[in-house]
Amino acid sequence: MNATPAETTGPALRTLSGLRFSKGHGTGNDFVLVADPEGTHVIGADQAAALCDRHRGIGADGLIRAVPSRFLPEGRELLAGTPDAEWFMDYRNADGSLSEMCGNGVRVFVHFLRTEGLIDLPDGGSLTIGTRAGVKTVVRTGDGYAVDMGPWEFIFPGEASAKAMDSLVTADGLEVPRPALSVSMGNPHTVVALAELAELTGTRLFTAPKVDPVPANGTNVEFVVPAEPLVHDGVGSVTMRVHERGVGETQSCGTGACAAAVATRHWAGAEAPDAWQVHVPGGVVGVKFFAGPGGHEHVELSGPAVIVASGTLS
Repeated sequence: MNATPAETTGPALRTLSGLRFSKGHGTGNDFVLVADPEGTHVIGADQAAALCDRHRGIGADGLIRAVPSRFLPEGRELLAGTPDAEWFMDYRNADGSLSEMCGNGVRVFVHFLRTEGLIDLPDGGSLTIGTRAGVKTVVRTGDGYAVDMGPWEFIFPGEASAKAMDSLVTADGLEVPRPALSVSMGNPHTVVALAELAELTGTRLFTAPKVDPVPANGTNVEFVVPAEPLVHDGVGSVTMRVHERGVGETQSCGTGACAAAVATRHWAGAEAPDAWQVHVPGGVVGVKFFAGPGGHEHVELSGPAVIVASGTLS
């Protein structure tokens, strides 16, 4: 018989007794953070899920372990090509599953390293970190952090180019399935355009939307409403809600905001801007497109990061 969450959360947390942690968020996308400079904290899927449990644990959208890259096989692989990627963002979703990365989490991760005294990053300075989606460069700005999220790509490029859609999404609150566009930001996203804010508000995300066809590793699903007018003073604007795989609806999703901007810009055509504001329930993040190395277009995500509490598990 499978154990219920109530049966597993307590024992899983007891194995972590004495563990120091912090709680932080980026535009409401919240995380439990653990510093592990010696690489001694092995936190498995059940323990991560117990920590993130909002009723019996600390509560969060995900767990971030800050660990030197040399202690992880994925980190050592990145160090071979990027020796300055000293720190690795070891990230798990709220259900304990491993994830490639999280755009809001990257900002909170770097802010956590600063507040823990593990790095010195002056305003305007940059830091290279390792993630399961590759190396990321983070710049400290006056009121937050900007992250080079790397290149984006369509998951189904043929359909995206030919039809500007590649799948259908069914969600509670929407009467019929809606066309969508799938974008990889190192992790998978499926973006659905809605006509008005009332549709966005009426979409119920208590359960995961159904995506057909679904990308190989599952997908996060973003529902976006373009602003009217779409562009103001050279900056595009959309409002977004998101259902994250392994989590549920969250207040914000950084990679999802990037994917929403990618899809909306594609739908808007050649005259669409390269700078965007994405309004999420937890606030506003900025997205910019710029020419990266090797001719690949990169995406920059910018926004705040906050540490709200620290403590020790009893």
